[in-house]
Amino acid sequence: MPPTDVTALIRAELPRLTGSLRKVGELVLADPEAVSRCSAAELGRRTGTSQATVTRFCRALGLDSYQHLLMELAAERGRGAAGTDWGTAEIGPDISPDDSLEKVVRVVGAADLRAVRQTVEGMDLDALERAARATARARRIDVYGVGGSGAVARETEMRLFRIGCAVRGWTEVHAAATSAALLTPADVAIGISHSGATREVLEPFGLARERGATTIALTSDLRSPLAKAADVRLVSATSETSFRSGGIGARHSVLVLIDCLYVRVAQLSYDRASASLTLTNHIAPTHRVPNRRTR
Repeated sequence: MPPTDVTALIRAELPRLTGSLRKVGELVLADPEAVSRCSAAELGRRTGTSQATVTRFCRALGLDSYQHLLMELAAERGRGAAGTDWGTAEIGPDISPDDSLEKVVRVVGAADLRAVRQTVEGMDLDALERAARATARARRIDVYGVGGSGAVARETEMRLFRIGCAVRGWTEVHAAATSAALLTPADVAIGISHSGATREVLEPFGLARERGATTIALTSDLRSPLAKAADVRLVSATSETSFRSGGIGARHSVLVLIDCLYVRVAQLSYDRASASLTLTNHIAPTHRVPNRRTR
């Protein structure tokens, strides 16, 4: 697996785990250091399950064995020890009502920095290149997202539009499906969903695929329906803390993916992007209110 925090992977998978597998995941998250000193049989006893259940838990995460889990936990501790105060494992994801504002800032900042680092370290550069090349040459680009992912879809639209791409961000399923039904093999559809299972994104995304458009998924779950339906998959890490679960915790890392895609598309369509920026660079400065100082 790419260099990422295995505890972040467990948090992302936990909602999909049930029964005995969930018990194992909860104990690993509660005390990863203690688990790293356990055998598979001992972890099974501690969770009231079995050694076979622990092995199934590891495979559910995409790990080869329990030994693989222990190696990932050790690597995660090593990355934390080597980092700065903002990235160390001592600062956990939980925030209590009595915590100071200083701790809140440190926990949130550490979580976001970890998610960005994990996303960059685990980025599939071949997938990113294929997504960028398809986007750069596309006749039309649809971007689908609802809720929090809708805001990311709009951000994607704004960036690509600025460099001359024919792009539209769709955040309402009927309009998105209508647009998807009109796509062709010369077009690109980008679906954005943290879970990869949002119906309002999957519906137009599936239509776009049926129409022959190149489909690009941005999600945190490689095994999700959205990822499985895509020609190209870009995966973001999650930075969950108290009050910031799911897509909210993944927002910064998704925007890193969008930024990398945007810059690479600009490189690949340099003349068009440069001309578009030259024609529009003057607009924002002309709307600034003069700063008049009073004496």
